Amino acid sequence: MDCYRRRHVAVVVTAIQLERLRRRRDSRRRFWVHPVIAQRQERGQFWALYQNLRAHEDQFFGYMRMSIPSFDELLGLLESRLMHQDTFMRDSIPPVERLVITLRYLGTSQSLASLHYAFLVGKSTASMIIRETCVAIWDALHAAVMAQPHKEQWKEIADVFQQTCQFPNCAGAIDGKHIRIKKPVRSGSQYYNYKKYFSFVLFAMCDANYSFRYIDVGSYGSRSDSAVFAHSDFGKMLQNKALDLPEHTALPGTTSPAMPFVFVGDEAFALGENLMRPYSSRGLSLQKCGPPAEYNSQQIPC
Repeated sequence: MDCYRRRHVAVVVTAIQLERLRRRRDSRRRFWVHPVIAQRQERGQFWALYQNLRAHEDQFFGYMRMSIPSFDELLGLLESRLMHQDTFMRDSIPPVERLVITLRYLGTSQSLASLHYAFLVGKSTASMIIRETCVAIWDALHAAVMAQPHKEQWKEIADVFQQTCQFPNCAGAIDGKHIRIKKPVRSGSQYYNYKKYFSFVLFAMCDANYSFRYIDVGSYGSRSDSAVFAHSDFGKMLQNKALDLPEHTALPGTTSPAMPFVFVGDEAFALGENLMRPYSSRGLSLQKCGPPAEYNSQQIPC
């Protein structure tokens, strides 16, 4: 009986190995350049449309989601980062085409298969182009567009909160957003959130003009907002007093005590010296329901 079992297992293992060899043999590349994409420079969407679009700025804006001057400025910042070496076997995809492919992907949420047939580039090539271009955009622009504010800028942000929201000493609002995704392979329950779907978390801090001042993208959907905040660079810098916030100052209409500058979040975040959250919605008193009369002449009803 044992001999029969060993023989049976050997047959099964052999069959599995033969199937793997067959699949490996069938998956070998049949074309160096597939005939569908061989005529990219003659029939690809970029080569067919780009120059004509530049002659009509309104159509260019509708296609690229930005004006021609903005596109040219962005291309000038990225061109050296997106330049690849031509080889004797093929020409590299130029930076302008790489940027166009990425903007179409970001602006329209087209799939890689759609980009493959529209621009006549391989699916893996389109994926690599989008990833490299997004990294280049971040490297080139984040220092200018999303730089860490200094003390004077924090004060300016707080002034706008005071004017528009009657919230003194507020340096920003924080929150997390679950972005729905398909379950990644072999991820278990890491991305499965309390809303019963798979996601990753976008954590952000915004000023009173709804402009992002800090973002953290990619945390597991199973994590709570407070856990994402605690493990983010922003949370660590706030904990370590490394955000260069202004010194404590008295609230408007008072002379003391000096109060810290704070960020405001919802009930998911823990209270801290520089982090505030709303009162619970249960059992609110009149004092908790609205600001004191000396801060706001209009009483806010509960």
